[in-house]
Amino acid sequence: MNAPLRVDAYGAVKASLSHTTLAVPGMHCAGCMGKVERALAALGGVASARTNLTARTVEVVHEAQVGLPALVAALGAIGFEAQLREAEAAPVSAVRPLLAPLGVAAFACMNVMLLSVSVWSGAEGSTRQLFHWISALIAVPAIVYAGRPFFASALKVLRHGKTNMDVPISIGVVIATALSFYETLTGGAEAWFDGVLMLLMFLLAGRVLDAMMRDRARSGVDALLRQAASGAMVIAADGQARWVEAKALHPGMVMRVAAGERLAADGEVVRGTTRFDQSLLTGESAPVQAGPGAQVHAGTLNADAPVDVRVSAAGQDTALAEIARLMDVAGQSRSRYVRIADRASRLYAPAVHTLAALTFAGWMLAGAGVYHALVVAIAVLIITCPCALGLAVPVAQVVAAGALMKRGVLVKDGSALERMAAVDRLLLDKTGTLTVGRPVPDEAALDVLPDAEAAVALALASHSRHPLSLGLARALAQRGVRAAVLEDVSEVPGKGVTARWNGIAVALGRPLSAYGMATALRVEGGPVRVIPFADALRPDTDAALAQLAAMGVQASILSGDAAPAVATVARATGLTAQAAASPAEKQAAIERLMDSGRTVLMAGDGLNDGPALAAANASIAPGSASDVGRQAADMVFTGESLLAIPRAITVARKTMRVVRQNFALAIGYNLLAVPLAMAGQVTPLIAAIAMSTSSLVVVANSLRLAGAAR
Repeated sequence: MNAPLRVDAYGAVKASLSHTTLAVPGMHCAGCMGKVERALAALGGVASARTNLTARTVEVVHEAQVGLPALVAALGAIGFEAQLREAEAAPVSAVRPLLAPLGVAAFACMNVMLLSVSVWSGAEGSTRQLFHWISALIAVPAIVYAGRPFFASALKVLRHGKTNMDVPISIGVVIATALSFYETLTGGAEAWFDGVLMLLMFLLAGRVLDAMMRDRARSGVDALLRQAASGAMVIAADGQARWVEAKALHPGMVMRVAAGERLAADGEVVRGTTRFDQSLLTGESAPVQAGPGAQVHAGTLNADAPVDVRVSAAGQDTALAEIARLMDVAGQSRSRYVRIADRASRLYAPAVHTLAALTFAGWMLAGAGVYHALVVAIAVLIITCPCALGLAVPVAQVVAAGALMKRGVLVKDGSALERMAAVDRLLLDKTGTLTVGRPVPDEAALDVLPDAEAAVALALASHSRHPLSLGLARALAQRGVRAAVLEDVSEVPGKGVTARWNGIAVALGRPLSAYGMATALRVEGGPVRVIPFADALRPDTDAALAQLAAMGVQASILSGDAAPAVATVARATGLTAQAAASPAEKQAAIERLMDSGRTVLMAGDGLNDGPALAAANASIAPGSASDVGRQAADMVFTGESLLAIPRAITVARKTMRVVRQNFALAIGYNLLAVPLAMAGQVTPLIAAIAMSTSSLVVVANSLRLAGAAR
């Protein structure tokens, strides 16, 4: 818990308020989110409460006198355990706790179904009783174990006089199991262990599919914070060096940063000159020279030579940590886009309880015994189980994700398909997204380069790791140029490579005049050969932009690169552009569009794009993106072609059409099945089979998406 909170770039929180993030592992649907937010908002002194379903956390903005115990107690009163979320705490998988119950339910269901075949085929007397007892021995322990996720959730809310969708599920499972065991004890003709196990299996399968998608969306901030070094070599006043962990660094310390090492804190260069690869922060592919007085940031890479850096900000005060906070806040905003199935969760429990109670009362008034009325009520509880509704979205998402994966688009957050289907605005980062991120020399400049000088240029370029040198060496080698033999080769950071060729001084480095992205070859006694570079557009860029326009998606460029470089790409694509945008400015631009009613898709690749990727309604990154870019994005495309973006939107729209069909099928099933169950025409076993059949119909309809990405 942090207090008091400083005003951020958006003025979202007043300085007099405190900020607390609680971990609430019991949240698993929109109904849970609403209950948590309402319970906290009802406390005096709480300004706002925003849940993050993906991370299972709630961020509370409150007055200082509202302490952590009051927040935890408010959630405990409605059945949700909560605790302060530690910044270093590793995320807990939502899938792993469900796998064992699912496996037990599936294994037990298959075995009990095999035994039930004999009963259905007409086995009677002692044979039928034997099969019932074997089924009971298998089913009862399996039901107790596999039903724990539902039983535990139901008990928590019931203790506090509340209800949720797990309550009617648990009631149906418990009563059906108890009646089945009673039938077995008394030599009855029917037992419904197979139906109960089938019910649990389908319910757990739906939750596992949902949790798999949510788990994939949770690791963006962790990946971002891993970009900083774990520590630094600190130089004391007496010249002694010692290793200090990143969390122990503080302003005023002097770090010695070796070439090839990432910074562990923000600071100012006090000794030495080098180049820093800041592409993760700014998107610029070329390393930036930094000498005494230059400001450098945690997570950036020292490319050339050792330097001493005086720490100015460490830990949670670095620019890297600020970007992580922006991503976390954006993720909480995005989590409000919940699945359609979850939106009905508040109505499900009271509706099912009412139907079952009315059924029981109606049959009792009609003169049926307690046993028969209870069996019919159980059938209603089971047949109204929302398995088909629960599977309607995640199964369609998984099938669509598989179809996209075959075409080189990886879906990390299935719920993004719902948001991407509504996209009408696309923001494209330039370097590495709209372009391939590899500077390419101008072919015309290479055409006029004499053979001897081309050989010298290749030799000089091959001695540097600068992106322009790498691009020049690659292009000359592809032309069949053979490198000249050089002597006394040296590279000066920020200046270029110098050498002697047949006794003549030669150099490859930055032009003296402003040429934008370019390098210059100097051969003593000869003219300076300036070789301009451009960052080539991705393949099929024109076709992709045309498809997006036809789909009603307006595209523009939002880049952190310098204005001249962005202007060149804007002219080539015909797109409007905003250049030199910081991470906060990118996020603010997205929020303005969203406030105006647009549904925004962000396509970016760098660390500087992380908050924007997290803030947008949907996001996509190329496979060449930074770890942070790939983790923050909802989707990642592995190929070079920009056609992956319109393909992903097309599949998302097809997916939502199938989802709507799935809901129509599930609702239609309930409209038909529920009256039959209430009329006593359906046994608990038939109810479980009918429920399972409706789920299979939904799955079969979703499988049509397998070819959606063609």
